[in-house]
Formats: sequence, structure tokens, C-alpha cells
Amino acid sequence: MSQQPELISPSLPVSPASQSGASLPPSGNPQRIPPWLVRTELFLRVLLRIYIGLFVFIAPWAPIFWDQNLLIVRLIAHFPALAAVAQNGAVRGLISGLGLLNLWIAFQDALRYRNR
Repeated sequence: MSQQPELISPSLPVSPASQSGASLPPSGNPQRIPPWLVRTELFLRVLLRIYIGLFVFIAPWAPIFWDQNLLIVRLIAHFPALAAVAQNGAVRGLISGLGLLNLWIAFQDALRYRNR
């Protein structure tokens, strides 16, 4: 009989934290996040999503962000076929739709966690 490695590993506990006392700090009490910190994080997350969503929604239709953007102009200079794609209304609409989706997620987060 040849020596082959064992294909089945020994069973391990589900998580290391499930061991006795592994998840508790030295005082014995679980750590809790202060409510003001949770609300601040939620406020900043919603605010950031609203700003990003508004920018992504408006940028494809604003000439200063789309037509006169130095990065896009240089990219189109190297790839001329990309100019037709960048000027296509469906592509601009798709990008604006992503901005609307981001705004929707921000408002859903704000409404869902309003009572916390």
C-alpha cells in the first residue's frame, strides 16, 4: 500500500470566538459601540452616498465634466472609437442611472435606520 496524504482534514470548531472566553474582554463584559458613534457613521455614510450619487447623476450631462475633461480627452486621443461610445446617450443614461441607484440606496439607509 502506498503512502497517500489524508484527504479529509480533522474537524475544527466553527469559529475561534466560540471557544470559552475568546470573545470577551478581560472585564468579562462584551464591548458595545456607543450610539452617538453609530449615528455619526450612518450620517457620514448617507451624506457621502448622496454626494457621489448626485455627481454621478449629473456628470455625464455637464460639459465641463464630460466633454472638456482632460482625462477623457486624452483617453479618446489614444482610442478614437471610444469617442462614439462616450457621446452615446445610452451610455450617459446608464451612468446617470448608477447615480440614481446610489441616491436610492442612500435614502433607503436613512429611512431604514431613522429610529435607531
